[in-house]
Amino acid sequence: MNKPKDVDEYIASFAPDIQQKLSALRSAIKAAAPDAQEVISYGMPAYKQNGMLVYYAAHTRHIGLYPMSACIAHFEKELVDFTCSKGTVQLPFDRPMPLELITRMVEYNISANLLKMLKKKK
Repeated sequence: MNKPKDVDEYIASFAPDIQQKLSALRSAIKAAAPDAQEVISYGMPAYKQNGMLVYYAAHTRHIGLYPMSACIAHFEKELVDFTCSKGTVQLPFDRPMPLELITRMVEYNISANLLKMLKKKK
């Protein structure tokens, strides 16, 4: 796949069932971070607000959610049912998307980025 020019093109490049999951994820992120800038970074959708908030990408059997390692550590107990690494949460296609949890993760990153920005200004 060539690098998509925007998130619409990225989502459109997948099968309809995957498009639906990607669109739901996108909507949840945008609702949690209405002021975030939506970009393509490293060939995948990403959201910035005072720094990066989250990336995501569709793979063969899952959507990879990349919410930053501190966020994954913070929500570690709520992520026990998912395959995770230091910086990635795998959201399997055959399971419902944990949109409420994703919303809280994005909100956590908004707060963390704002705190970092305020500390830099001091």
